[in-house]
Amino acid sequence: MSEKLPLDPLTRRRALTGAAGIGIALPVLAACGGDDEGATATDPASKGSSGSGGAGAGSGDTGGGAEALAATGDIEVGRGAIYPNEEVVVTQPSEGEFKAFSIVCSHQGCAVSEVSEDGIVCPCHNSIFSISDGSPQTGPATAPLQERAISVEDGQITLL
Repeated sequence: MSEKLPLDPLTRRRALTGAAGIGIALPVLAACGGDDEGATATDPASKGSSGSGGAGAGSGDTGGGAEALAATGDIEVGRGAIYPNEEVVVTQPSEGEFKAFSIVCSHQGCAVSEVSEDGIVCPCHNSIFSISDGSPQTGPATAPLQERAISVEDGQITLL
């Protein structure tokens, strides 16, 4: 007859090593994610925003003491600037026309990194969005950047 060998008891070292391996593997596997069809990023900073900004856009009321985001002279025509703390990118598609969009890419939620001559660039998968309307121009993103409401008054751009 065969003799039964005792099973090794689970040691503390083996348990901690296994838990650490799982803790490392899960984020790596999640980052490798599968098909993202229909997935959209949630942008908490853009809740309730729906307007657009043009020169003189807005009601004149900046929400009771809102600070100016930038001076209009800070935004070059055909370019833009990213304000990470406010999670917004402000562009000037044509002289005197200002637009604002969420910095959260509609593809997988990465933050856009620059505004180049080609448009608003997401570094994660190289999606490029229009500075005029936030629509995707190239890359895997299929939805536009969410537009943010701004007010342009007296040479100052204010996020509403």
